[in-house]
Amino acid sequence: MVYELEVKDLHVSVDGKQILKGVNFKVKQGEIHAIMGPNGSGKSTLAYTIMGHPRYKINNGEIILNGESIGGLTADKRARKGLFLAFQYPVTVSGVNLTSFLRSSYDSIHSPNGTPGKGGVPFIQFKRTLDQKLNLLQIDPSFTSRYLNEGFSGGEKKKCEILQMAMLEPRIAVLDETDTGLDIDALKVVAEGVNKLAGPDLGVAIITHYQRILRYISPQFVHVMFEGKIVHSGGKELADQLEEKGYGWIKGGA
Repeated sequence: MVYELEVKDLHVSVDGKQILKGVNFKVKQGEIHAIMGPNGSGKSTLAYTIMGHPRYKINNGEIILNGESIGGLTADKRARKGLFLAFQYPVTVSGVNLTSFLRSSYDSIHSPNGTPGKGGVPFIQFKRTLDQKLNLLQIDPSFTSRYLNEGFSGGEKKKCEILQMAMLEPRIAVLDETDTGLDIDALKVVAEGVNKLAGPDLGVAIITHYQRILRYISPQFVHVMFEGKIVHSGGKELADQLEEKGYGWIKGGA
C-alpha cells in the first residue's frame, strides 16, 4: 500500500488571524515535492498544521493520511501513523543525551506500547538500528553522546534532524526550511542525507524560500504558495523560473 498525505481545502488561523485560505496538496511515498513562496505566504503554517501543533486552528478543510482524517489527532499520534516534521529552528535541550532522546523517540514509534524501557524495543535492536543509520549518513558515533543540540552549529542541528528522521522511518516527512542558516558545505551534507533516505517508502515535502537546496535534492513536483494558497504547481523547471524571475512574477500572475 502506498501512503498518501492529502490536504484538502485547508483554512487555518493563528491567534485569530487567517493564514491558510484553501490549500490543496498531495504527496505520496516515493515522491519529492518542494513548496516555495515568499515570507508570510503560509508555508510554515502548513507544516505545523499538518503535524498537529495546537496553536494552529483548522477552520475548514481536512488533513488525510492514508484515507484517514487526522485533523483531531495529537502530534505524537500523527508521528506513530508515519508523519515527521523537521523544524526550521530545532530546539536545544540541555542535559538530554542524544542517544537517550533517540531511544525514547524510537520506542514511542516502534514499540507496541509506545514506551521506552520495559515493554519497549530491546536496546540491542535500537543500538543495531542506530549504528546502521549512523553508517548510512556517515555520522561519527561520538555525535550521539552530546546533549540534544547543545553547542551544535546550524549544520549539526539539521544533521541531527535528518538522523531522527532516519531512526523514526516515517512514511511522509515535511522539512520546514531545512536550509535555513546553512553554509554551502552544511547544505550539501544535509541534502546528501535526505537523498540517502528518499526512496519508495518515503515521501518528502521540502519547504524553502530558495532554489539552492533544490540543486542537491531534485523534486519531481514544485508548488508555489502565495497569500495562503498554492497558486502554481509544476515540475523542477518551476523552481528554475522562480530563481530567474523572483516571486514578483508569481504575485503578478496570482
